[in-house]
Amino acid sequence: MSQQPAPRDSLFREGRMSVGLVLPIRATDTENVDFREQVELAALAEQLGFAAVWVRDVPLNGPWYPESFGHPDPFVMLGAIAATTSRIVIGTAATVLTLRHPLHIAKAAISLDYLAPGRLVLGVGSGDRREEFAAFGEDSNHRRELYRAHWAELAAALEQPSRITRVVSDPAVDFELRPSAQSRIPMLALGSGGQSLDWIARNAPGWATYHRSPAVQQGRHELWRTAVERSAGGQFRSFSVALRIELLEDQAAPAEDIEIGYRLGSRALVDVLESMRDAGTHHALLNIVPNGMPARETLELIARHVLPENPS
Repeated sequence: MSQQPAPRDSLFREGRMSVGLVLPIRATDTENVDFREQVELAALAEQLGFAAVWVRDVPLNGPWYPESFGHPDPFVMLGAIAATTSRIVIGTAATVLTLRHPLHIAKAAISLDYLAPGRLVLGVGSGDRREEFAAFGEDSNHRRELYRAHWAELAAALEQPSRITRVVSDPAVDFELRPSAQSRIPMLALGSGGQSLDWIARNAPGWATYHRSPAVQQGRHELWRTAVERSAGGQFRSFSVALRIELLEDQAAPAEDIEIGYRLGSRALVDVLESMRDAGTHHALLNIVPNGMPARETLELIARHVLPENPS
C-alpha cells in the first residue's frame, strides 16, 4: 500500500503556486495581537482553502524595532493551531536560527510534526538586528558563521534517527533526541542568512525571499535557478516570495507599490499572483497590512475573489 503524500508536499510544485498567510493578522495598526483570535483565523484559513499559515519569530521588541505589538512564540502558536486544524500546512517564517539553540528548535519541530503529521515546514532565518544579538549574548557580525553552524546541528538533529553532533564532555557522552522525527521535516531558507545561493541550493529544499519589483525579482529567480542547476544537480528546489498586501475594498483598485508589496484591490491581486506564478514562484506568503477591515472579512474576501483564480 503506497504511503499518502504529506500535506506539505503540495505546497511547492513546479508550474503551480500555492498561497499562504503570515500571522499575526490585525485590523488596525493600534490593535494588539489576540493570540486566541489568531488560532481562530488559522482554522478559518483552512476552511477557506488557503494552503498554509506561517508564524513569525520576533524574540524582542524595543525602540529600534518598527513594530510595537507583541508577537507570540511561533512554536507555542503553531502547537495551538495544530490542535485546531487538520489539513493546512503550518510553518515558521522564520525561526531565528542564530538566537535559538538548534536542539531546542529540533525538539519543538519534531513535537509539532507528531501533532500535525506531514504539515510542518521549518522556515529559518539568521536575524539581522544587532540589538537582539546583543541581548542574547551574541555578536551580529558573526551571524553568518553562527547560522551555518546551527543549520548543520539542526539538520543532524532532524535526521531519522536524530544525530547529536555537539561534544559536551570529556569523555564524550552519548545523547539521543527522543522521539526522533517521524518524517523528513523540510528546512526552508528565508532570506540568505549571509550564505551564497549555491550553499542554500545544496543544503535547503527551497529558498524564500522578499518581494521586489517584477524585473528585479525575475533576475533573482534566474540566479536561483542557476545555483540549483550548478549546486543541486538540477533537483527541484522551491522559490517562494513574502509579499505585503494592503487590500482595498474597491475590487477594481489598481496595484500601487508599498514597502515590499502592494496596495491594491482583489482583481489586481489576482493579476499579481498570476504574474508571480508565471515567473516561477511556487508559494506566496501574504503578509496582510492592517486596513481597518476585520481580519475575518479580509480573509473571506481573498478566498472569494482571489483563491478560485489561483488554484494551488
